[in-house]
Amino acid sequence: MLSVVIVLSVLGAAASLAQPLLVSQVITIVQAGDPLGSLVGVLIALVVISGLISGYQHYLLQRTGEGVVLSSRRKLVGRLLRLPISEFDARRTGDLVSRVGSDTTLLRAVLTQGLVEAIGGSLTFIGALVAMLIIDPVLLGLTVLVIAVSVVTVTLLSRRIRTASTAAQVKVGDLAASVERAISAIRTVRASNATEREVAVIEEDARGAWRMGIKVAKISALVVPIAGIAMQVSFLVVLGVGGFRVASDAITIADLVAFILFLFMMIMPLGQFFGAITSVNSALGALGRIQEIIDLPAEDQFDRQIAPLAMTVGAANEKVRPEAAAISFENVHFGYAAAAVDAEAGAAATDAATTVADSPVADSAADSPATTEQRPVLRGVSFSAPRGLRTALVGPSGAGKSTILALIERFYDVSDGTVRLGGLDIRSLDRTALRSQIGYVEQDAPVLAGSLRDNLKLATPDATDDECVAVLHAVNLGEVLDRDPAGLGAAVGESGVKLSGGERQRLAIARALLAAPPILLLDESTSSLDGKNEQMMREAIDAVAADRTLIVIAHRLSTVVDSDQIVVLDHGQVVGVGTHSELVVSTPLYRDLAKHQLLV
Repeated sequence: MLSVVIVLSVLGAAASLAQPLLVSQVITIVQAGDPLGSLVGVLIALVVISGLISGYQHYLLQRTGEGVVLSSRRKLVGRLLRLPISEFDARRTGDLVSRVGSDTTLLRAVLTQGLVEAIGGSLTFIGALVAMLIIDPVLLGLTVLVIAVSVVTVTLLSRRIRTASTAAQVKVGDLAASVERAISAIRTVRASNATEREVAVIEEDARGAWRMGIKVAKISALVVPIAGIAMQVSFLVVLGVGGFRVASDAITIADLVAFILFLFMMIMPLGQFFGAITSVNSALGALGRIQEIIDLPAEDQFDRQIAPLAMTVGAANEKVRPEAAAISFENVHFGYAAAAVDAEAGAAATDAATTVADSPVADSAADSPATTEQRPVLRGVSFSAPRGLRTALVGPSGAGKSTILALIERFYDVSDGTVRLGGLDIRSLDRTALRSQIGYVEQDAPVLAGSLRDNLKLATPDATDDECVAVLHAVNLGEVLDRDPAGLGAAVGESGVKLSGGERQRLAIARALLAAPPILLLDESTSSLDGKNEQMMREAIDAVAADRTLIVIAHRLSTVVDSDQIVVLDHGQVVGVGTHSELVVSTPLYRDLAKHQLLV
């Protein structure tokens, strides 16, 4: 497409450059009193052809620009969704969204007002320059002197425009992040009577973006008039000196008219160039922000350095030892960045039942190469989850329970030690292969905007509607189907806002049950359920737990007392492993937890 546009630019430049020459001939013929013949028709045809070429070129440029925006967005989104979890912990969601939206849109200017127009404009500029040199070198010298001053001035200003434009895009990203933060927690904001304070915060970010926009506008205001001034000064110089040279018979009137027309043709692309300075430099600033994300390593980029023989699903299944534990931790150490914890501690309200240390979010910088200071979360954790049995992880908040599940899913990699699946170091497995073996229900039970069907089929896109309906009834969500005529097509709202907390949790569990993986990780999967629904949920889990390995986190010991194995954690260490009756006798911490919950 760009090749076609460039060819059209050449043809358009040729058509434009031919017009002053024809005008000069027309004037000469008229002065001589000779008939014009077909010259006027040819001149009109050139004007029409030049206009048509310009219009079609504009369309192709816009179309190509949109293609560049689409390609950039696809590449950026493809990298965004493959970044390590630690990058999402360290960055603001709104800023990332801004890069996909507003930053990529600015790239269109590189083509529509920059690269290709510069090619066509440069051809016209050079052609006009040569013609003017042939007509009158003296007038050309004066013209070039005026233009050179304007070009030097614009070049110096363009550097400041790019710096200011980049800063402006950063401020727009901050604004988007603040808006996303407030909207995502709008109920908490309203309930806390914090609406006016949040409005003030967002308005300040908006003013920051406005101030940077004004700075760009001030610099642009210096650039844009320069082209007009250069053209006016050049015209006046040519008109004055040219009139004198006509009077002295150095050149003819026809030559002067042709020279002035070529002057306008030379100044026009120069004006386009000056006007494009702001747009192109803004686009280059946005490109820098986009490239920053694209240059980040993907989650699996260094996997082959960690494990030279990364295995696919089939290879992994062949290598797994049936006699080995489904999941085993061998002297695992893991830490998170101190800065990440401080940031989380200063954020808005968090779940009182879970401290930062027990959250995968808190482990943010463990994967980050910029991390220097680490605070330990797990200290030499070792235990095994036998195949086909239920293992419960219990302990006080901050003990590291959720972090263990995050390490199994390879959201983060261990600092030291080994996590094994069926006897294999999980770092030797392809991440897709690993995660296909595991179903994971997070503590906050996230629900994606869309329909019930969309949420259920996230991990199993080939599941039938009958299977979806069956699993919903299994987790006691049949009433959700019944209350909306759309059935499985019923919208759940942004973040599942149309569902209750318990319904969101049951939907997340149904999604995992539908996938029916050999290993299920359940993080406080019944914390939002009442007694009746909790019992039905336990029955549904028990029904699918046959021949499957379950690793369950629970603060309510009543939900895990019948587990085949209970692992007790405290301050990132295993302090006891056994059944409920064994731990009550052998492990003081577990005994205290059981006493507080009236289980002993």
